[in-house]
Formats: sequence, structure tokens, C-alpha cells
Amino acid sequence: MSGQGLVRGTPTDNSQIQLVTITPQLLAENQSPMLTASVPEALLSYQPGPYRIGPGDALYITVWDHPELTSPAGTQQQTAANGRLVRSDGTLFYPYVGSIKVAGMTIEEVRQAIESKIGKYVEKPQVDVSIVGYNSQHVTFQGAFMKTDPQSITAVPLTLGQALGTATINSDQANMSGLILNRDGQNYHLDLAALYDSRGLAKDIYLKAGDRLLLAYNDSEEVYVMGEVMRPQAVTFRSLPYITLTQALGRVGGLNPVTANGRAVYVVRGADDLKNAPAKVFQLDARSPAAFALGDGFKLKPGDVIFVGAAGITRWNRFLSQLLPSATLVTSAAAANYSATH
Repeated sequence: MSGQGLVRGTPTDNSQIQLVTITPQLLAENQSPMLTASVPEALLSYQPGPYRIGPGDALYITVWDHPELTSPAGTQQQTAANGRLVRSDGTLFYPYVGSIKVAGMTIEEVRQAIESKIGKYVEKPQVDVSIVGYNSQHVTFQGAFMKTDPQSITAVPLTLGQALGTATINSDQANMSGLILNRDGQNYHLDLAALYDSRGLAKDIYLKAGDRLLLAYNDSEEVYVMGEVMRPQAVTFRSLPYITLTQALGRVGGLNPVTANGRAVYVVRGADDLKNAPAKVFQLDARSPAAFALGDGFKLKPGDVIFVGAAGITRWNRFLSQLLPSATLVTSAAAANYSATH
């Protein structure tokens, strides 16, 4: 049985099945468009301003020609030992200046404020201010990252691409289309595979203090490989936004060379939604010389069930009528398991 159409007229209700042969024409008609990133304008338009000092930051204040002010702990000490901590109330203490409110100021504003106050005691002071500890502002990470430590916002603007590079995506567990950037109570859903296309939009998105990045796991993004294959199992999408039929079969070791029927390679799609539409069953003739190319061009979707029939099958209508309940059971069980664990 080949070609496209509904398999009807059997006592087993094959009207629930639409059998489609995988052909070059089918692949051409269903070719996926190039990945394009839809990035909210609110993210692309954000441009960070000068760094604003906050509680927890440490400042290194230099008064030229006055080492007793610059390095009260001694010049032999490391720079950090002579740093001035911004206290929880946003103030810091400095000799001859006393407590001064610096939270919310830029480095230049702090420099001018200290220079103005210390000028009463030091003739024509030359003051320099640098930050030796960025501890007040962070971006946080959750989900499928290798490193979920908070990353500091510094005087050098932090891009999404840089932050993800440091956090390191767990390519075996991440759902690349499931990144959420939470900012000011608003969730922005981003597709990482599209963001890293030729335009490189990830480098154009600047992060701000308080941003949260949540990368979903791909444990719900699976296809299920059953039947006469070497290692029947669920196959995840890993770091790609899709997986092909050839890739899925390759991950399970391929068809069983002894028991598999090369003609009976099926992909069942939509078995979990039979109330609204017939399930589509795509058939690949793996005996064909073009089978590898056809399988490599057929992109699977989460929830697809791949079934390889046994050699000797001759009653195709009966086989298909038995295949659909099996596929429905697999997808229903997977959905129930996912709901129970999330």
C-alpha cells in the first residue's frame, strides 16, 4: 500500500489513519522555512547606561600623592584589601569625607563628590575611582545550564550571547526553543536556535540587573522508536530544534538486519488527537536507494512514534489497525508521566 489517502473500509476503523508515503515531492512541499528569530522590540531596543553603584560593590579610591588615603591597609596589600565596601544602606566611609551616599551614582559622580569634599583638606586633589568588586547587580540562571551561578552586571554591558556562553548550555538536556527571559515581571519567549542564525541576534540583546534566564529541559521533546530496531527507546531532540527520521533511527542502532521489514518503516503523528483529525502515518521504503536521503530530509515532531514492522507482514490493513493503538498508548503514557513529574 503506497501513496497518500485514507485507509478505509475495514472493521478495525482505519478511517482514523491517513497513510502518506515519504517521497521527494512530500519533502519539497513540507520543507521547513529557515529559522527566523522573533525578538520583542523591548529587548532589542534596550541599551544599558553607565553602571550605577549599589550595596555590596567595592570601590578602590585613589588620591594621587596621598598613599595614606589610597592604601590605608598598606601598599603591600592587594588592591581588594584597600577597597571600600558600599554598605547595605548605600553609603561608604572615606577619611576626611565621612559617610557618603553613593548608591545609584556612576563612577564619575562618585569621583566628583569625593574630590569636592576632600578638597577642604587636600590642596587640588586628584581623585580616581574604580570598582574592584561588582556584587550588587546580577543575572540569574535556571534550567538546562551547566553553570547556574549568578553573573554580575559590570561596567561592560553584558549581552545574552555572552551570558549563555558563560553559563554553558547543556546540549543533551536543553530545549533550544524553550528559553524564557524574565524581565520586570514580563516573560519573553525566545528560540535559541533562531537567535544564533546568520544574523546573530543573541549578541544584540543586552541584559540588565534582575534579569532571569530559564532554559527548559527537553524531556518532553521526544520521539519514540519501537519495533524491529536494535534498541527501542525514546529519543530526545538534544540541542537541535528538530531531529530527522534518519538521525532517530541512527541513535537506536538502526533497523534489525534479521527481523526488520525495510518496507515497513512508519512515523505515526497525531495519535493523541484522534477526536479532531485522523492520525497521519508516514511510510518510508527503507529498501530504496534514496531511502537515506528521504529519511534525512524528513523532520520529526515531538510526540512522533516511529515503528518498524517485522519481516513477513502481508496484511497491511490489519497491521496498521494494530499500529495506531500502540502509538496512542505510547504518547498517552509519555504525556501522563511528564505531567506527573512537572
